[in-house]
Amino acid sequence: MTLNSNIAAKKSRKKVIDFSCVSCSNAKCLIKNNLNTITSSVFVENKKTLKCKKGQQFIIEGAPVNGLFFILKGAVKVFRTGINGREQIVRFAKDGEIIGHRGFGTEEYYSIGAIALQDAVLCYFSKDDLQKGLLENPKFGYDMMLFYANELNRSESKVKSISQMTVRERVIDTLLYIHRKFGELNDFLNLPLSRKEYADYAGTREEQVIRVFSTLKKEGLITAKGKKIGIVNVNFLKKEIDEHNYFLDL
Repeated sequence: MTLNSNIAAKKSRKKVIDFSCVSCSNAKCLIKNNLNTITSSVFVENKKTLKCKKGQQFIIEGAPVNGLFFILKGAVKVFRTGINGREQIVRFAKDGEIIGHRGFGTEEYYSIGAIALQDAVLCYFSKDDLQKGLLENPKFGYDMMLFYANELNRSESKVKSISQMTVRERVIDTLLYIHRKFGELNDFLNLPLSRKEYADYAGTREEQVIRVFSTLKKEGLITAKGKKIGIVNVNFLKKEIDEHNYFLDL
């Protein structure tokens, strides 16, 4: 084998990625955690693996529900269209989380849209395969029921907290949510977002987010470099919104 063919072979091997559920490292994935109880191998074998580029939309709001997406790798924003066509970000999702579950079941159309914020790899299970898998595997069905119960609890708690927060508190809540969910990288939040995206999640306007960020910078509580935001004093920000149970939305 020549030197060039050797290099080509190594490059080829590097491109091969195992997307099987058996080798998946996502400890929070419902499918991964139920592999030993799912009796039919067809269920896992029928899974489709999709690659999404940053900025690519893979769920269109109002489109027919065909199945669920499980994030193998990457970050995603889930949103819905509000009054006057304004986008409201419902949540941000990462490795191991489910996308599209609000439309799964009795609804025929997705009530949300979803866009990849980073290059992402998604595992897709069709609606028919999932329904059959849930009916045939009680433990899997039970875990899915608990997942929906927890999602409902978090959603209700979030609505209650947000309604009682000032604009400053909602922006701080958003910063802490991103911090505990995605962590930090080189002293900045490990999910760079635009000021508009912060506003769309916090339920406020972009100008108000810019104003709050400016105040927090002057107070020495955050740093900013373009889209990158760093939290200088996490505990101080926690105390400021502690009465609203900031930790409810994980």
